[in-house]
Amino acid sequence: MPHSARTAATDRLAQDAADLQAALARLLRVYQFRDRDRICCHDVSVTQCHALELLVERGAMRSQALSDALLLDKSTTTRVVDALVRKGYAERSPDLEDRRAVRLRATTAGRRLVQRINDDLVAQQRALLADLPAEVRRGTIETLDRLAGLAERRFLDAGGCGPGACAPSEGRRPGCA
Repeated sequence: MPHSARTAATDRLAQDAADLQAALARLLRVYQFRDRDRICCHDVSVTQCHALELLVERGAMRSQALSDALLLDKSTTTRVVDALVRKGYAERSPDLEDRRAVRLRATTAGRRLVQRINDDLVAQQRALLADLPAEVRRGTIETLDRLAGLAERRFLDAGGCGPGACAPSEGRRPGCA
C-alpha cells in the first residue's frame, strides 16, 4: 500500500476511534441514568442488580469469583452481597469443597426480581427498536455484540483493566488510558 494510502487509512481509523468513543460515551451516559432510574425503583442499586444477575446466570459462586466477574474489589463485593442478603435476594452457605469459604446464591425472591427488572428493561428496548427497520436492528445488535466480545478480550481477558489495574505507583497499563 502506498504511503499516502496508509496515512489516509491511519487518519480514518483515528477519526473512527474518536467517533466511536463519543458515540459510546453518549450511549453509556444515557443508559447509566436509565439503569439508575429503572433498577433503583426495584429496591436495589445497579451494582446489586449486576451481582444478582450474575448469581442467577452462573449459579452459586464464591465471593472472589463474584468480585472478579463484577470487576470490584472484595470489600465492595462484600457490601453489595450484605445488602442483597439483608433484602432476602441472596444467601450465603458453606462451600462444601472448602469449609473456610462461603458460596453465594440467589434466592427465589432474587431470581424473581432479576426477571422483573429484565422484563422492564427489555420492554424499553423493544420500544426503542420499534423505530428502526429490521435489518438495522439486527446489524446494530450484531455489531454491538461483536464490539463487546472484542472489548472483553482486549481489556478484560488480557488483564488490562479491572480493580487495581492502574495503581498510582505503577502508572497506566496499556489499554487503561
